[in-house]
Amino acid sequence: MRKLIECVPNISEGRDEAKIKAISSVVETVEGVKLLDVDPGKATNRTVITFVGEPEQVIEAAFLLIKKASELIDMSKHHGEHPRMGATDVCPLVPIANISMEEVAEYAHKLGKRVGDELGIPGYYYENAATKPERKNLATVRSGQYEGLNKKLVDPNWTPDFGPAEFLKAKTTGATAISARDFLVAYNINLNTTSTRRANAIAFDIREAGRIKREGDPLTGKVVTDTNGNPMREPGKLKAVKGIGWYIEEYGIAQISYNLTNISITSIHEAFEETDKSAQERGLRITGSELVGLVPLKAMLDAGKHFLRKQERSTGIPESEIIKIAVKSLGLDDLAPFNPNERIIEYVMQSESPKRLIDMTLTEFADETASESPAPGGGSISAYVGALGVSLGTMVANLSAHKRGWDDRWEEFSGWAEKGMAYQEALLRYVDEDTNAFNKIMDAFRMPKDSDADKAARKQAIQDATKFAIETPFKVMETAYNSMEVMKAMAEFGNPNSVTDAGVGALCARTAVIGAFLNVKINCGDYNDKAFVDDILKRGNEIQEKAIALEKEILEITESKI
Repeated sequence: MRKLIECVPNISEGRDEAKIKAISSVVETVEGVKLLDVDPGKATNRTVITFVGEPEQVIEAAFLLIKKASELIDMSKHHGEHPRMGATDVCPLVPIANISMEEVAEYAHKLGKRVGDELGIPGYYYENAATKPERKNLATVRSGQYEGLNKKLVDPNWTPDFGPAEFLKAKTTGATAISARDFLVAYNINLNTTSTRRANAIAFDIREAGRIKREGDPLTGKVVTDTNGNPMREPGKLKAVKGIGWYIEEYGIAQISYNLTNISITSIHEAFEETDKSAQERGLRITGSELVGLVPLKAMLDAGKHFLRKQERSTGIPESEIIKIAVKSLGLDDLAPFNPNERIIEYVMQSESPKRLIDMTLTEFADETASESPAPGGGSISAYVGALGVSLGTMVANLSAHKRGWDDRWEEFSGWAEKGMAYQEALLRYVDEDTNAFNKIMDAFRMPKDSDADKAARKQAIQDATKFAIETPFKVMETAYNSMEVMKAMAEFGNPNSVTDAGVGALCARTAVIGAFLNVKINCGDYNDKAFVDDILKRGNEIQEKAIALEKEILEITESKI
């Protein structure tokens, strides 16, 4: 559940490979940040750099990149086709996972302040980080480009949001625009035609800008103009979409190339389906599609769930299966294999992280537990047993959703399966979190105790770690108990052929509650806040009693149906 943001700085250098390498490589010096792509353009004399990570690390990497670019790029000597006003021309931050746009805007402001204060580079916030409505649009912010900065910086209407309002320093660095913006997806759809004209016609149907309005024939008719003589347009079907048709010689087909500028407004699957409708109306069909670059996990899960719902199938299935449905439904493997581990941002980041317990095979996990190391221990095992229990309940829900004769109840059981998967995912997280809690205690005990200050800091760290080691198994207790609602429902009215699976799930959940409570109790003995200890033990006893009673109730239902 890490917060992840992407950063896509555009630097005003696209020809000198040594400079591009020196600037982009500073990103990799920040631990936890993954450099995803470096895309130079000679004609534009501009390079787009993409990296991702947790917010603090990303803005540290962005700061270092802006600093290095300001040292190596002299804007007074820069020429290129693309509009620009600074060595690091733009630096957008993009929410990827578990973070809101408002939070990302705060990080954009934090980065900008540091760039202005420490580097003396002036700049402006735009899009969702804009401090004024008139600065929201990048084209407006960048108007006048580098050549107009001398006058712009001293214009009261264009006082920089950060950095000095003078041109002396900016003569070589220019100004930087920093933003928080939505994720942009480059998405191509393949057609069973070689006609660029027909591909363009579909693109014009779909893209927000639509097409120029004409009298009679939409291709050759007279252009319709407004009272000022400007061409009028017929808007397309979808918002936040740019698109054009082209012929790809490598594949021998025509494609529609889309930029989905806000996938919370128009998703990948919406663009696909509307394009499919328009293609069929024109006697064409889609053969597949391709994503250019990386994509957030949520976009793939949304697509997979959309197509599952259309099939009236349960969406409460493992993440990997949802992604498989998305890939096949969108035809993302039409031109080349689609590897989720290489194309989904969160999976790429996960591959860079240390191996988690839940990534082990069953044998590896059992062997690790049986080894001489004290962790993973009873807390992690309790969380895992709880995950197995609710997995059984979820299985019954999915089997019920597909039971012959119960087709009209698929949504009901899909809802229960989704609940089950949410409980399962939480409990799997706690498998590693409980071991991390133990490691925090060990780290605290290893802290120096030479001085009185050291001793005080060590004592506080031990207490903080102990509290975390109490709260983690307590969360296991709560989650495992709450998950029993799935098993009870499935025992009562789920697929009767699988009622014993619901019963076994209840047994596992009860075990997880009691096992986790043992960890809560033993760790409470080392915590000094008596009021906290008394409260959590009281609540823990209540959860344990309710779990035992509910297990008995579920088993009675199960036995009655065998």
